[in-house]
Amino acid sequence: MNLKVNAKLDKQFAPLSLVCREMRESTKDNGQDIVVAVVRNKGYTQTYKTRIFKDNTGHDEQNFRFVERIAKSLLWVAGGYKIIIAGSSVVGEKIKAAYTKEGLRAFDVGFMERVYETKFEVEVVSLEDAPKNVSAAAPVGRHLDGCRIGFDAGGSDRKVSAVIDGETVYSEEVVWFPKTNPDPNYHYEGIKSAMQTAASYMPRVDAIGVSSAGVYVDNRIMVASLFLKVKEDDFEKSVKNMYIDVAKEIGKDIPLEVANDGDVTALAGAMDLGDNSVLGIAMGTSEAGGYVDPDGNITGWLNELAFVPVDFCEDAMVDEWSGDYGCGVKYFSQDGVIKLAPFAGIELDENLSPAEKLKVVQKLMEQGDERAADIYDTIGAYFGYAIAYYTEFYDIKHVLIMGRVTSGKGGEILLSRAQEVLNTEFPELAKQIKLHIPDEKSRRVGQSVAAASLPKID
Repeated sequence: MNLKVNAKLDKQFAPLSLVCREMRESTKDNGQDIVVAVVRNKGYTQTYKTRIFKDNTGHDEQNFRFVERIAKSLLWVAGGYKIIIAGSSVVGEKIKAAYTKEGLRAFDVGFMERVYETKFEVEVVSLEDAPKNVSAAAPVGRHLDGCRIGFDAGGSDRKVSAVIDGETVYSEEVVWFPKTNPDPNYHYEGIKSAMQTAASYMPRVDAIGVSSAGVYVDNRIMVASLFLKVKEDDFEKSVKNMYIDVAKEIGKDIPLEVANDGDVTALAGAMDLGDNSVLGIAMGTSEAGGYVDPDGNITGWLNELAFVPVDFCEDAMVDEWSGDYGCGVKYFSQDGVIKLAPFAGIELDENLSPAEKLKVVQKLMEQGDERAADIYDTIGAYFGYAIAYYTEFYDIKHVLIMGRVTSGKGGEILLSRAQEVLNTEFPELAKQIKLHIPDEKSRRVGQSVAAASLPKID
C-alpha cells in the first residue's frame, strides 16, 4: 500500500481509509453491492453500503476481512445487538460465525448484549431486503431556558453548575474516587450532594442534564468505568437507574437527560463554534468520541472509537481488553505514545504507570527531543488517515481534538501532520473539514452549560 504521507515510525501501517478507497476502485467492473447494517434499541438502524468482489471468484477471504472491519466499525460507532449483511450470503455466513460467544468477536458480542440486554445475532438477507436507516437523532441540548442543573461526572472530579437562562450562577468541582470505590452508595450520595448544592442556588429546578463517561440507554447506565469496582449484582440493583433515582430526590417529574460525556463535549464545541457536524475526539487513557450531526442533534450512537479499527494490518498491535488488532485505542491514547517509544529509540521504565510514561515523552518533547517529535508526527499521520475513515460513517465539518496526549507542542505537531494527510491524500475532505484544539478552560466551562442544556422543558 502506497501512502503519500508515511507514518514515520510504523512502516506496516495500512490505513482503512485507503483500503475502502482501493476496494471501491478494484471492484468497479467486477464487483457486487453489499449493505452492512446494525440494529439497536427501539429498532434504530444504521446502514453502510459499499462494493466488494463478486462471490466465489477467488476473493471470498479478502471480502470477509474487509466487510468484517466495516461491520466492527459500524457496530462501535452506532451500537447494536444485531448485524445485518445484505447482498452476500458467502460473506454473511462468515460474519455470522465470527460474531458468536465462541467466535472471533466474542468480546463484541458480550459487550453489546450487556448494553442492549438482548441476545446478539447476525442476519443474512438479499440485497433487495436490505434495511433502511431508522434514526434516533433528536434535538437534544441547546435548551437554555429556565433553572437548570448541569452535572459532569469525571473519573477524578465531579463538576456541577446551576444555570439560569443560560448564565452560570454557581459551579463547583469536587475531587472524588468513583473508579476505586465498590460501594454504590458512595456514588449515589456524591451525585445527590452535588445536585442538591446546585439546586440551593436557584429558586427552583426545571431540568437536570448529566454528562458522564459510559454507555447510556434511555437515561439508564448500561456500562461505565466510573463504577469499575461495583459488583455486578450491586450494579444491576443500585447503579443502572442511579441518575433517574437521584433526579426524583431533587424534585418530582423534573425532565432528565443523561448523555455520554463525549457527546456533550461535541455539543459544547458545536455551541461554541456556532455550527454542526462536529466530531469530538479525546486522546487520554483511551480514545473517546462524541458527535453532533448536521442538524445539531445528538444521535444516540455509541461513538466508542477506541474499539473502531483504523489499521488493516493484521500484525498491528492488539488491544488487551477486546483482543482485536488495529483499533483506535492503540493509536490515539497514551498507549499509542507508549507503543511508538521503542521505535523512536526511547526506553521507558517498565515500572512506571502508563500516565507516567506519557509524561516522560512529553518532557522530552518540551526539551525539543526529535525522537519525541517523531512519535507525535506518526500519531498525526495515523490521525489524518483515521479522520478520512471516520467520514465513512460520520458527516464531518469540524474535528475537536482534546485530551492529555494532545497537550503542548506534541499536539501541534500531531495536528499539523494530520492536516497534511488530508491535504495530500484527501483534498476533497481537506476543503470541508477543519481541525481544532479547543482552549481547555473554555471547554470545561462550556461542558457544564452544555450538560445543563440537554433536557427540553415542556
